[in-house]
Amino acid sequence: MSRKIREECGVFGIYRRDGRDVALKAYYGLFALQHRGQEACGLVVNDGGQMTDFKDVGLVDDVFSRERLFYLGEGNMAVGHVLDSVNVPINRTNAQPITINHIQGSLALATNGNIINGCALRRELELTGSIFHTLSDGEIIAAIITRQRLTADSLEEAIFQALPQLQGAYSMVVMSPQKLIGVRDPRGFRPLCIGRLSDGYVLSSESCGLDAVGATFLRDVEPGEIVIIDEGGLRSLKGYCQGEEKSLCVFEYLYFARPDSVVDGTPVHEARKRAGALLALSHPLNADVVIGVPDSGLDAALGYSQQAGIPYGLGFIKNKYIGRTFTELDEDYRESRVRIKLNVVTSTVRGKRVVMIDDSIVRGTTCARMVKLLRHAGATEVHVRSAAPPFVNTCHFGIGIDSAENLIARQHSVEEIARIIDADSLSYLDIKDIGKLLAVGGDGLCAACFSNNYPLPRGVGGEAVAKEEGMGKKIGVKVDGDEEEL
Repeated sequence: MSRKIREECGVFGIYRRDGRDVALKAYYGLFALQHRGQEACGLVVNDGGQMTDFKDVGLVDDVFSRERLFYLGEGNMAVGHVLDSVNVPINRTNAQPITINHIQGSLALATNGNIINGCALRRELELTGSIFHTLSDGEIIAAIITRQRLTADSLEEAIFQALPQLQGAYSMVVMSPQKLIGVRDPRGFRPLCIGRLSDGYVLSSESCGLDAVGATFLRDVEPGEIVIIDEGGLRSLKGYCQGEEKSLCVFEYLYFARPDSVVDGTPVHEARKRAGALLALSHPLNADVVIGVPDSGLDAALGYSQQAGIPYGLGFIKNKYIGRTFTELDEDYRESRVRIKLNVVTSTVRGKRVVMIDDSIVRGTTCARMVKLLRHAGATEVHVRSAAPPFVNTCHFGIGIDSAENLIARQHSVEEIARIIDADSLSYLDIKDIGKLLAVGGDGLCAACFSNNYPLPRGVGGEAVAKEEGMGKKIGVKVDGDEEEL
């Protein structure tokens, strides 16, 4: 049973005409995207058509030693991937990028997202002779592209023909011996942006990846766009999808993206501050100090403090060195883990009425433990505020949210949850305020986990069918103007 929100991965690609340090630059880019996946990672370097790859389970800095980077060699292109898998076992085989050699050449592919008709596509491909070595959607996508490439005049044409077969959320980077290609799904569920170097271009899930390699942000890849980078520069293909509503996952702003990233024109730090300010406006109270739960609750706490005029304080210190495997131990150890991972700054909360801002509440168990820690540290009152609306549904597009029966807001009222977690009060961000997180107008967000309104039904057997939770059209969200355990 999942104890946190999990996002599948991050992708990175680099093209340099002079071929300098692409492996090292890609390593820096993946390091910047480490928050998007901590379970496995990989790199593929292209040197004149010779693709050298290495991937393994673990963090970027552990997998890619100086010797490994030297082994990858030099080239003019590289593709990288960080993985935090929801659906597949974590091992070297299921790590990405995926590399394929075929009669028309070779390709490497790194993808972020979830193909909701993936099972049907895999079965169809297997019945016509395809052999799969992994359980990842990336290999399914690579197989479909390869099949189209047998008759297409170019890789970008093959991708153009393959994409209408895919239903779901994805952004990807594809590399051939001559080209680096970026793709974003028609609704833009997953982010992807383009940066410029003096001698080439960079593709990254977030703009913080561009900053890490000294690239200048150029623009976001548009939903439904294919961008091609080669010796001729940067060009774009559009047209394989028309008229789709944008459905960027709202959790890019609330949880996944790094605060220093800008996603589709909105600085993540500002979006989170806005969430806190909106909470202060809709759920005011008298208190002495506002604290945030590290890491993604800190920005919202700052916004709440500024809007409410209540001092902001450092309430928790996070131990960044705790091992991930600790979560697999029994309940007594998990109880201890909260104390090891988050320790209260007693001087901030003792004798005070505390407002604790968290990015979201899923099961409520860890939130209850943090309230308990604050009370033991001497807080006289603990008021909990969630920078996300209540979770009432799971996600079909690659976000690992706990099973529906374990979502506390699906089973209990707000007042009941407050009693369960022993908070003096509890309030959530109003779902009507979700669109106000954005800095630019006219774009939409997928908020199906809060609203029960899905932008796409789940594909089964090649057909779109509604789940028992019910699927309608995406909630219309318009604009007025580290992983945490949950």
